Amino acid sequence: MVTRQLPVIGGHPTSFGATLRTDNWRLGPLATVCMISAALGYLTWSVFQGDHYYAAPYLSPAYSPVLFTDPSVPGAAPLAHAWFGAFPAWWPRFVPASPGLLILPLPGLFRFTCYYYRKAYYRSFGGSPPGCAVSPGQRPPYRGETRMFLFQNLHRYALYIALGFILILTYDVLLAFFKDGHFGVGVGTLVLAINTTLITSYTLGCHSFRHLIGGRKDTMSARGKASPMLSLWRRATWFNERHMRFAWASLAWVAITDIYVRLVSTGVLTDLNTWG
Repeated sequence: MVTRQLPVIGGHPTSFGATLRTDNWRLGPLATVCMISAALGYLTWSVFQGDHYYAAPYLSPAYSPVLFTDPSVPGAAPLAHAWFGAFPAWWPRFVPASPGLLILPLPGLFRFTCYYYRKAYYRSFGGSPPGCAVSPGQRPPYRGETRMFLFQNLHRYALYIALGFILILTYDVLLAFFKDGHFGVGVGTLVLAINTTLITSYTLGCHSFRHLIGGRKDTMSARGKASPMLSLWRRATWFNERHMRFAWASLAWVAITDIYVRLVSTGVLTDLNTWG
């Protein structure tokens, strides 16, 4: 009786998706595809709507900051909330007058070039490789962040944009405590605060951030004593060790926050708050 065996190199099968693993390793890549597709699919749909992203005093993070606004659109931010006022006359008519189209690509660049997300979507969408100890099959060898992947090196610069967004989102949370000049708190305030906390935790755990605050140095101590830089680096390391959790939680919560603001703006939900 003749039995067929997979071609092996060093005892491991080499055809695409072949492996000696006996666990259900496909669940990881499948979950990644579903989660990324759901979150990005919804957020892309949302920013192309250009409406119901504001329900005083709540502003969806997918539209923050509002550079231009069209007050005639239902659920749009008022003129006073826009940095540069109304949409200019040169804005193309075939493009929705949506502030989100101007904003979302910037934090999107930070996430797309993120070291963790690269690993996630390289494996799940590109199958390079589809899992640990799972063969990617016969394909051109991975050459690092070169050639078509050269743009991934923008991550270190996208970090500065992400840090700026933390300040903007924090300001949005502060505004969410005031309605018509009166201090208060609502469910929306808490939703926005959680969103900013998760995004901050994700950003502070970034590998580039740890490099920026001292990871590039050989030593961060002075005369045997820990320096303030070393203390800051250790705190960033705590976030870095949980980088994957914050990456997923923050991505999902951006969508959840946008959904909440949209439902309140459309009147589907009533925001429970202390303003009455």
